[in-house]
Amino acid sequence: MPAFFFVVIIILSILLLSVWSRWRRAARADYIRSYMFPPGLLDKLVKLRPELSLKDRQLVARALRQYFLVYLKSGYLHIAMPSQVVDDLWHEFILYTKNYELFCRKAFGRFMHHTPAAVLGQSRRNNDGLRRTWWYACLEENINPRQATRLPLLFALDGKWNLADGFRYEPDCSVLRTNSDGTVYCGGDFSGGIGDSNGYDFSSDSGSGFDSSGGGSDSNSGDSGSSCSGGCSGGSD
Repeated sequence: MPAFFFVVIIILSILLLSVWSRWRRAARADYIRSYMFPPGLLDKLVKLRPELSLKDRQLVARALRQYFLVYLKSGYLHIAMPSQVVDDLWHEFILYTKNYELFCRKAFGRFMHHTPAAVLGQSRRNNDGLRRTWWYACLEENINPRQATRLPLLFALDGKWNLADGFRYEPDCSVLRTNSDGTVYCGGDFSGGIGDSNGYDFSSDSGSGFDSSGGGSDSNSGDSGSSCSGGCSGGSD
């Protein structure tokens, strides 16, 4: 009988831990979605992007929140930043050191580091980071990552404003297959390895279904010869 009760206690403990983990993740997601950036932060972006209106800058802030949600939902795995203008705001936010540190502690329970990223190509790690960002950004907006009919905000802003140093993406790959000059990247290419025999599978909760050791192809990955850039990346090493 004592052994039976011991087993019951273990099972209940596991269930309670699971419920608590889900509640904590949901609470952190709500915190990120409702977070108010420090006063004056959006004004800092004016110096870098004077062409952006206040409404535009608020949209950039919303996209940055989406990037932070991607990091949370990925289970704090490596992700890559696909937008130059959103990366600009992230840089400025980090300079508010106390605010950024407090935000990270409440949103993630840890500090989210900012590290450089390279173009999609030979580095498997960078490829995985961009694909992971695409997957969770799509899910955040109820977009099918494998058959997207539109871009998630995080991937859309640079092209929306036609930024000279930005990165442009299109959800429809058919036109790019026959008429691409290498400066516009196909969003669908990010899902080319998801759930296939290469080992990509982001579908399970908190990204635990993804092989963070880097299983899968480490070059080309269906990009039809073009490279896909992202300004910076974040997450654990």
